[in-house]
Amino acid sequence: MTNFSKILAMLLLACSLVVGSAGQDVATNEPSLRFVFMTDLHARTEWETPAALARAAAAINEEGPDLVVVGGDLITDGFQSSAASVEPRWDAYLAMQKLIAAPVWAAIGNHDLVAAIPEDGTAPAADPRGIFRAKLDVEETYRSFDTNGYHFILLDSIRVIGGNLKYEGRIVPEQLEWLKTDLRKVDTNTPIVLVTHMPFLTTFFQETEGGLANAPKNRIIVNGPETLRLFRNHNLILVLQGHTHINELIRTRDITYITGGAVCGKWWRGDWFGTQEGFGVVTLRGNKVEWDYQGYGWTARRPEGE
Repeated sequence: MTNFSKILAMLLLACSLVVGSAGQDVATNEPSLRFVFMTDLHARTEWETPAALARAAAAINEEGPDLVVVGGDLITDGFQSSAASVEPRWDAYLAMQKLIAAPVWAAIGNHDLVAAIPEDGTAPAADPRGIFRAKLDVEETYRSFDTNGYHFILLDSIRVIGGNLKYEGRIVPEQLEWLKTDLRKVDTNTPIVLVTHMPFLTTFFQETEGGLANAPKNRIIVNGPETLRLFRNHNLILVLQGHTHINELIRTRDITYITGGAVCGKWWRGDWFGTQEGFGVVTLRGNKVEWDYQGYGWTARRPEGE
């Protein structure tokens, strides 16, 4: 064997000791997973945003993730718009999704409910979630899957209420019952990742408005404690959130809460409270969570005043 062959063999052996079989850390015999979490794309066709989405997809592919999880608001302004007017926005999002090499799992955001309360005089949709389900080819807006020893649960955190707020963050009773059934099938030691658009926990309002500030009920899940109590006898390690467009990490009671910034930043106007347009890379090793938020090099094209 030549010296080069010996070095190559040693490198391959070292890699095999670190990586091991798919989804398992050989050193600890625990599950492992590396994936991208992106949220709040607000896909549209103006201001060269399709080019931005393509650039984000390319940057995601460079990371080589096992999968990509999306935290909602795939398109912009679907909630108050007619289905016909937002069709090009769905095309823009789906074109980006097709560019991503890894499997993609997406939660629903408030902007993804189409024609919930239209502002153009058209009739409200009988089922504002119908187009999301059709475009993503899913039976329900809340669902779960297993991969690499982890159990992922995607929730639908939007409840239409009308009035000034238009919607609130809430896990409705029907979904809570589904969640109870889903958790009965999960071993209590299995690490669980919970994905939601509306946050369960955030410090954004205390940070920006003062320590006594409360989150409005259209900015947070109002029955979050009730929902999280269902995980009391399970191994919930990570909650992935969107909606506020900030990069935020909170760790409490052995649970990591990550708010994943926004692919669109400040709705395609640049950064938002210091969070640039970007996505995050999540590395899981057993119950340990690592988070790295990164930009993809986009300069906003949205003109002032638009």
